Amino acid sequence: MPLAAPPALLLPLLGLAAAAVADCPSSTWIQFQDNCYIFLQEAIKVESIEDVRNQCTDHGADMISIHNEEENAFILDTLKKQWKGSDDILLGMFYDTDDASFKWFDNSNMTFDKWADQDDGEDLIDTCAFLHIKTGEWKKGNCEVSFVEGTLCKTAIPYKGKYLSDNHILISALVIASTVILTVLGAIIWFLYKKHSDSRFTTVFSTAPQSPYNEDCVLVVGEENEYPVQFE
Repeated sequence: MPLAAPPALLLPLLGLAAAAVADCPSSTWIQFQDNCYIFLQEAIKVESIEDVRNQCTDHGADMISIHNEEENAFILDTLKKQWKGSDDILLGMFYDTDDASFKWFDNSNMTFDKWADQDDGEDLIDTCAFLHIKTGEWKKGNCEVSFVEGTLCKTAIPYKGKYLSDNHILISALVIASTVILTVLGAIIWFLYKKHSDSRFTTVFSTAPQSPYNEDCVLVVGEENEYPVQFE
């Protein structure tokens, strides 16, 4: 007997499973190499660079870090198509006075830089980095910003939401748990449906009408009828 098709309940669950393994969080993000990027063109007033960073962490990402020339060119090309603000936009970089070096907020390694020619003897306390939209070079500037016109965010593939707040993590866990429960229930319903169908198939054959004679009786009757008795 051929296997029955999965019940309709499982189809949306399969869709949820496919969405769960998608590379980027949503279609509003742009994928390049092994990362997802989003440009939040929203003018906001801020008290510190942490307020800018929260714009990204609220989306499960962090402020952008750049690790090679190709990535820098990709970001520059993307911004030229969307950016309508000032010539400079904040990167996710700060100057760490403890070891006198620049670091990325996302804790990735400093493997690439594209600094414009600037005085190396300048005071770097409270210094952050900015990407110059027209040239693609990096500039040093004060972290004490009070207003930004947009924020660049980045997260790695697969999207794990490692920067999500506790509420986001709780909601994600509930969605995953609900999906698993529904999948198990769907499998149980499918199993019971198949079992019930198989039992009906067996019952039809087991209750077929039976002959009142067994095979031996039928054979004897046939032989007796073959030679009719004649009377004188």
